[in-house]
Amino acid sequence: MNTKGNKRKQESQEKIENAFIALLRDKTADEISVTEICKKASVNRSTFYASYMDIRDLMDAIGERMLGALHSIYADEETRGYNSNDFSKLFAHIKDHQDFYRAYFKMGLDLRLQPNRYDTHLAKKYYPSGDIDYHRAFFRAGITAIIKKWLDDDCDLSPEQLFDILKDEYRNKS
Repeated sequence: MNTKGNKRKQESQEKIENAFIALLRDKTADEISVTEICKKASVNRSTFYASYMDIRDLMDAIGERMLGALHSIYADEETRGYNSNDFSKLFAHIKDHQDFYRAYFKMGLDLRLQPNRYDTHLAKKYYPSGDIDYHRAFFRAGITAIIKKWLDDDCDLSPEQLFDILKDEYRNKS
């Protein structure tokens, strides 16, 4: 395996992804061309096409990479079958990658994500009447709205403060 070539390819992919995310600050994905991305990333079009078929493929790759990073945050808990319900880890990750998450929501990738960290056991305690799928949908919409507002406010609160707001919304449910 050509490690040096792989490292160079990874560096090029990172430059392309960062350039695309930066362009998304001012434009929609449909308004961005491969030429613009390459110019901003200082790479040739052939370098872009060596990694991605088109801009949609680039968007998918960015989404998959970040989802992988998200899953790794809670990997230890998942391995042990434990759920801490500690969203401050998620919020810290989002704060560290604000540009990506602004782009993530702008690209509509959040619409494809289904939460796998929803604690159905806890939900059954809070909502014994059932209809957990409706509560899950409500929770997903609520946490998405909180995150979007926080990003719009340049993550003005700490991850712990944001988690406290979330916990306040679910207090006294039993």
